Amino acid sequence: MTRFFAFAVAALMLAAAPAAAQTRHNSSAPIDFASDHIELQDRANRVLLTGNVRITQAEMTLTAARMTVTYTGQIANGSPQVSRLDASGGVTVSRPDQTARSQYAVYDLNRRVITMVGGVTLRQGANNVSGGRLSINLDTGRATIDGSGVSGGGGSGPGVQSQGGRVTGRFSVPDRGGSSAPAPAPKQ
Repeated sequence: MTRFFAFAVAALMLAAAPAAAQTRHNSSAPIDFASDHIELQDRANRVLLTGNVRITQAEMTLTAARMTVTYTGQIANGSPQVSRLDASGGVTVSRPDQTARSQYAVYDLNRRVITMVGGVTLRQGANNVSGGRLSINLDTGRATIDGSGVSGGGGSGPGVQSQGGRVTGRFSVPDRGGSSAPAPAPKQ
């Protein structure tokens, strides 16, 4: 039942977005980056970016304290093909219609899916939803939030999925001009 409710909440948030915001993300657009430090690990096919990392692709921006960029193969012009971004430390994903925050995120460019875990919040206009894990399909614009997430370790070890969390949120309601409920009487 919790997963159904989480899906319904996410669907309502996305349905409230303007039509222009529902357009497909261009995951083939170049990825621009900026960071305080870069370390190329060529034999491992990855790049480590640390310190105020900012990645921009089309109209989407991803920021974090640290990010590992994994690449595979070579394309015709000899440039590597980025296949995955792993971000940690105050991760924020911003798109024109929404902003999501978490502690960790993985952007799988091949699947065109961003998965965020650890204290997730999704804000779209005045609507807010919080949970443990958020998955954003960049092709469809569908976002799913559930209560599971990454535990702090304990006896389970870091990165172990926890169960039983809850999804919470608040939806804005348009001002309808005259409330049908009487105003509370002033205290004397």
